[in-house]
Amino acid sequence: MTENRPLLEIRNLTHSFRALTAVNGVSMTVEPRERRAIIGPNGAGKTTLFNVISGHLQPTRGTIVFQGRPLGGLPPHAVARLGISRSFQRNNVFTGLSVLENLRLAAAAGERGSFSLFGSVTRMVRPLGRAREIAEAVGLTGRLETPAGALSYGEQRQLEIGIALATSPTLLLLDEPTAGMSPEETQRMTRLLAGLPRDVTVLIIEHDMDVVFSLSDRITVLHYGEVLAEGTPDAVRGDPRVYEVYLGTDDER
Repeated sequence: MTENRPLLEIRNLTHSFRALTAVNGVSMTVEPRERRAIIGPNGAGKTTLFNVISGHLQPTRGTIVFQGRPLGGLPPHAVARLGISRSFQRNNVFTGLSVLENLRLAAAAGERGSFSLFGSVTRMVRPLGRAREIAEAVGLTGRLETPAGALSYGEQRQLEIGIALATSPTLLLLDEPTAGMSPEETQRMTRLLAGLPRDVTVLIIEHDMDVVFSLSDRITVLHYGEVLAEGTPDAVRGDPRVYEVYLGTDDER
């Protein structure tokens, strides 16, 4: 990847579910190390956009280029191998396994050919070390032996982000990381996200505007599947179109 090339380039991206066009001609670029928020009303196409980027859905039209490589047609596991990891709106953890085992399996999956409960000592030890590092990064060091199902909701969300980080991604897609959290849990999650290393580029969908404006370098606003506005937090906050369709309402905060 050349120094001046964006990390992620999306050009005229469209995805339709039969008669419904959920993402309509979206174009955007994300730079390395950037913190980019995607906001917009419910039904704006935010999660569909993530699903297309991560390979869970295929584009109807348009292109996605990551580190100079087209992603169109690649399945989720192949996209993940290239360095894109994501969290989901709902917790996606192995509830019967401990925090450490959840993180170890994710770390092992990030090493080619090493996703196994068994194998060489090296393949076991290295993911375990990575798992402990990630547990510390997401504030779960004291919960390593706790079954994931016994964690609080906020801790499960922390674990899910840890699982995404354990694969050593270049680009991290976070879908509503504070959804359903108490104010205290939201503050803890915001601090966690703010402390992520800058070598991980972050693309985040989030409804809590305090979280968005505190974390983002730039914001893209979607409305009916199209880009309504894009810019710095101050520019987006001052855009009358954004205020009219989104920021001026209480039900989307």
